[in-house]
Formats: sequence, C-alpha cells, structure tokens
Amino acid sequence: MGTQNMILNVFKKYIGIGLVGITVTDRYGGVCPIRGSSMSPTFNPSLGSFTDDYVFLEKFCLDKYRFAHGDVVIFSDPTNYKERCVKRIVAMEGDYISNVSGVVKVPEGHCWVEGDNSASSFDSRSFGPIPLGLIHGRVTHIVWPPQRIKKIDRKVPQEGLAF
Repeated sequence: MGTQNMILNVFKKYIGIGLVGITVTDRYGGVCPIRGSSMSPTFNPSLGSFTDDYVFLEKFCLDKYRFAHGDVVIFSDPTNYKERCVKRIVAMEGDYISNVSGVVKVPEGHCWVEGDNSASSFDSRSFGPIPLGLIHGRVTHIVWPPQRIKKIDRKVPQEGLAF
C-alpha cells in the first residue's frame, strides 16, 4: 500500500508541475529556436554554425495586440499554418508601404512583416500583410548560445515606408 501511495503522490506532483509549465508557456512566454537565415544578422549570423539561436518569446503583447514598428514577432505562416516564421514588423494597420507591385495600404487588423535579410526572406513582400491574430508573441531576447545573449532592439527600416 505504501508504494502505491508514493507512486500516486509523485504522479500528482509531476502532473501539477506540468500543468503549471504549460500555462506559463501558453500565457506568458517561453523559449523558441530560430532556424534559417531570413533574419540574419539579428539571428543566426554565421551560416556555418551548428547551433541555432534560441530566443525568449513574450506573450503579454497579445493582450489587445500591443505591437509597434520594429518589433520582432513569431507568427504562423499564412500559407502553411503548421509553419512558424520570425520577422520584423515594418508597417502597422493604416500605414502605406511601397514594394515592387506599388504602394500598399496595410488593412485594419493586419501588419506588414519583413526579414532582416531580404535576399533570403519569404515575407509580406511575397504573401502581403498578415492578420495580427496569427502572431504568437514578440521576441525580446536571445537566450542561447551564451556568447550571443542580448536584448533585441527595435529597428525600423525606412526604405519601404511611403508616408
């Protein structure tokens, strides 16, 4: 009887810890890997590196969609919902952005995202503005590898904006 109670208590403890962990990562933030070169040099600056950058994804911004120009966000790919993308917000709803097809006004409830490395980035220049509802959170810090730990700054490229 004592062994069964001990196993049950351990099981309850781990279930409780697991539920708290899931709640924290779902509501407040978590750590995500960044793969690819579309955001280089901000993330994964060296092509030959065997380690990906890991970032902290803050989710408080999802409350009332509090985003700003220059925020780096992770969102579901609008062409394949199973894929996640990381890009920088270049324009918000109501802004005008110029691209190869002319000047585009970002519709309400959407934003325009672009990768820092435009040569290898599949972004709003390809699929247009994305709904804010696809965003999973804002990237605030690189947390791994240790030599790259830093805060992510907001940078707003001016070349595409048409005011």
